[in-house]
Amino acid sequence: GAEGSTLMSYFSKNQIQALKPKITFSTLRDLQCPVLQSNDLQGKPEESCSTEELFEWLGAVLNQVSLDNKSSSFLSTYCCPEPNTVVEKAFLCTITGFIIPEKIIQLLEQLCCYFGEPKLAHWLTLTVHGFADSPVSWRESEHGFHKGGENLYNFVIFRNLDYWLHMAVGAHDDCPP
Repeated sequence: GAEGSTLMSYFSKNQIQALKPKITFSTLRDLQCPVLQSNDLQGKPEESCSTEELFEWLGAVLNQVSLDNKSSSFLSTYCCPEPNTVVEKAFLCTITGFIIPEKIIQLLEQLCCYFGEPKLAHWLTLTVHGFADSPVSWRESEHGFHKGGENLYNFVIFRNLDYWLHMAVGAHDDCPP
């Protein structure tokens, strides 16, 4: 009766809100960025950084950790890997919500516009996080929360349209082959 219809109206209102992704934009100025070569995953001293170094740097940037290695910092003494370059302006967009794979493909295609003039980006990156306590992961396995609930993949796309793909899951999860 009345109780059921009240419950339905509650869920329909809240589900509509939940399906609207939240979007935040920020501009990072004078950002130290690793130098990358698309054909060199391991990096070379004084020439380019490795995929692991990039992934660690990206974690620091996304979590707004300072990259200047100040001894007075209680949070982090992390610094950008070498070699690096200072980018005058980097654009960071975060979309939070339930996002279907087709939308992620659209986002990748739109991001590639940054390779054209006048932007001429050297590389760009797109990270997709699953929820830490999501019940599912890749393949047939349940997602094991255990310590951190890691559940993400990250594209690094270069101007020549080569790309790197990082995948991170918890120790008890399956990862695609």
